[in-house]
Formats: sequence, structure tokens, C-alpha cells
Amino acid sequence: MAQAVAPREERIVIGLGSMALAVMLFTMIDTSAKWLVLAGLPAMQVAFLRYAIHFLLAVVVFVPREGLSAFESYSPKLQVLRSASLFIGTCLNFMALKYLPITVTTTIMFAGPILVTLLAIPMLGEKVGRHRIAAVCVGFLGVIVVMQPWGTGFHPAMLLNLGALVGASIYFLMTRKLAGIENNSTAQLWAAGLATFCLAPFAISQWVWPTAPADWVFFVMIGIFGGIAHILVTSAHRLADASILAPVIYTQIFPAAFAGIVFFNTYPTVWTMGGGLIIISAGVYIWYRERQAKKGK
Repeated sequence: MAQAVAPREERIVIGLGSMALAVMLFTMIDTSAKWLVLAGLPAMQVAFLRYAIHFLLAVVVFVPREGLSAFESYSPKLQVLRSASLFIGTCLNFMALKYLPITVTTTIMFAGPILVTLLAIPMLGEKVGRHRIAAVCVGFLGVIVVMQPWGTGFHPAMLLNLGALVGASIYFLMTRKLAGIENNSTAQLWAAGLATFCLAPFAISQWVWPTAPADWVFFVMIGIFGGIAHILVTSAHRLADASILAPVIYTQIFPAAFAGIVFFNTYPTVWTMGGGLIIISAGVYIWYRERQAKKGK
């Protein structure tokens, strides 16, 4: 029998803190992935590592406490959609990271809350007014500025990043929809488990072992970063409303820029920073409008 689902709570400070820590760990996932693919490991193997270790971590944390009922889902179809969106987005992002600076991939992914606003109309039945629609358009203008499809700054790998953006946005929508319906344990075991078993054949067929000591560190840590980050994200959405949590993702620009400089000697360009400012401004405006709409209820 499935465990009773932990109800939603209004613990905003803890929710924001959980989300902020998760954002820091997201940067460490990307840093680990970029390091490993540049070291010669196939992107599918890196994605497999990220989820296999996450899955083992989830089993160790949740199964001794909840038993096999931790695997039982109240909404299996939505869990499959959530899990598939996450691992497809992760694979595309890891492939893009081989060619793009972390600041570029991170900034493009900043459009996630903006795309979530747009997708929430057909997927969650939410109503979005003309002000937020205008902000969505401005936000995607910022994405175009970052990508520079008119100049030499454009790289085809940015299209992979756009695919990753769609996958991540659907994942966050499903996380919002399942908050208070599914336990954190079920969400983690399904997301990590499905990805692990789907990616295993691709990873094993082209397996490459790390050689340098630093490669081994990232080899092991990428899944730990991923597991802890997504446990925190799911917890945050139970403790605070998604519209409160959304702007926290924009703080990732600081650790992403730091990681790019320290680990890869790459600095954010004027186009990346300018486009990022446009995206963040649009996202913050959408957040403001959502908060005003909720207050008006």
C-alpha cells in the first residue's frame, strides 16, 4: 500500500532556501557534465551516470524508510511524462554542453519559467492575460539575442539547448501538477529509475572509463549533485507556491559564470549577458503578474 502523501505546506523561507541550494547544484551538474564530455566520455554515458547514481541515492534514502511502497504512484501516466521530459531534456543539454559555454546554456534555460507560463495554458488550463503573453514574447526575444542566429556567435548546438528547455519546462509543469499528489520518494525513484533503464543500453555500448583523478571526481559526483538537487526541488514545490519559487532560478547566472571562468576559462559575452538581462526582466515581470493575480483572488 502506498504511503500517505505529504500535504502542501506554506513554509516559504524553507522552500526558497531549498530552491536556492538546488540551483547551485544544477550548476554543479552542468559543470560535471561539461567536464566529462570534454574528457571524452559520451554524452549518453554521462547522462546515465547522472541518473544511475541519483537512482541509487534515492533507493538508499527512501526505500529503507518506506519500503517498496515508495515506488507506487497515484498518477503513473503523469510520472512517466515528468520523468521522460526530464531525462530527454538532460540528454540534450549534456550534448549541447560539449560545444557551448555553461553561461550560454544556463541563460537559454532561464527562459524555462517563461515557457512554463505559455505551456500552462494548454497543459494545466491556466488563463494568461495579454500582459504575460507580451512578457513571454519579450523573453523569447532575449533568447534570440543570446543565440545570435544572424551572426558567427550562433552554434547549431543551441538548437539542442532549446529542446532541453522544452523538456525541462514540461518537467517543472508536471512537478507543479503532482505536488501534494505524489510523495517526494515516488517522484525521485520514477524520474531517476526510468532514465537509468532507458539510457543503460546506450551507455554500456559505448562505455569509456575516466583516466585523470579530476575526471573520477566528477564521474562520481554528478549523480549525487543531481539526486540532492531534485529532491530539494520537489520539496520546495511542496513548501512554497511555484510562482514564489520561479525567480530563484535566475540566481544561477552567478555560479554558472564562476564555474565557466574557473573550470573552463570562458567568460560570458556581452550578447549572453544582454540577452540574459532581457530574459530575466521578462521572467520577473511574469512572476509579478502571477503574484498580483493570486492576491486578487
